[in-house]
Amino acid sequence: MVTGAIGDLVLGVLASCLSGSGVWLWQRAKHGRDLRTRMRVVGARPGDTCLIVMNNKYNAPGSTHHHDVQAMIEAAVLSHGLRCEVEVVRSDDFHGSNDDRPEFCIGGPLSGSNVRSAGHLAHSVPGVLFHPYTHPDHPLAIEVGGERYPWNRGNEEYALIAKFTGPGGARPVILICGQSAVGNHAAASYLRRSCRDIAATVSSTERFCLLLRIPSIPTYGFQGAVLERDVSDTAFTAPAGV
Repeated sequence: MVTGAIGDLVLGVLASCLSGSGVWLWQRAKHGRDLRTRMRVVGARPGDTCLIVMNNKYNAPGSTHHHDVQAMIEAAVLSHGLRCEVEVVRSDDFHGSNDDRPEFCIGGPLSGSNVRSAGHLAHSVPGVLFHPYTHPDHPLAIEVGGERYPWNRGNEEYALIAKFTGPGGARPVILICGQSAVGNHAAASYLRRSCRDIAATVSSTERFCLLLRIPSIPTYGFQGAVLERDVSDTAFTAPAGV
């Protein structure tokens, strides 16, 4: 009887060990899959140095909005999660190719906020247009594929996440452009949290352009960002007649 009880105990312990080992192996495999997905979406590998190009506060050169600092932190956390180092530079001070460094370029192209974003859009994402703040009918609207996405300050905004490889670059650029600093923060947060969803949405993780909507900002703030459209098919081609 004692022997039987001991045998049952030993079998129970073995079963628990096997079950625990199975869970550990499953979690390890899942973590490995998630890491590979994030690496594909960002275009970074462990040991890389990720370059974060920071913008200026709107109409305030030399200063940075709180939400843009938070966007930078989101990009840095994503980079460190990929076991990469991080280098931060200001857009006013950085010119040339990103070479072998994956680049996060944060901020919109208008009013000198991020001159590098303006250059990236003009050269590599010509199908996207940011209307100026002074536009009489559509201030700060994002236009892509003939559709305009308006800016409703403090209530609902749009932001862009585009990935491409620029001239002379061996590694990709990820451009994070919102209609405001809140949009920049929302897009960077969405990128960090949603690599698996992005990989499932786009036809290729080598190059893509996603338009995000940030609704109900007074209620959900930057955390409410959702995918509005995959605009990869039109973003990288200049409109006819341009």
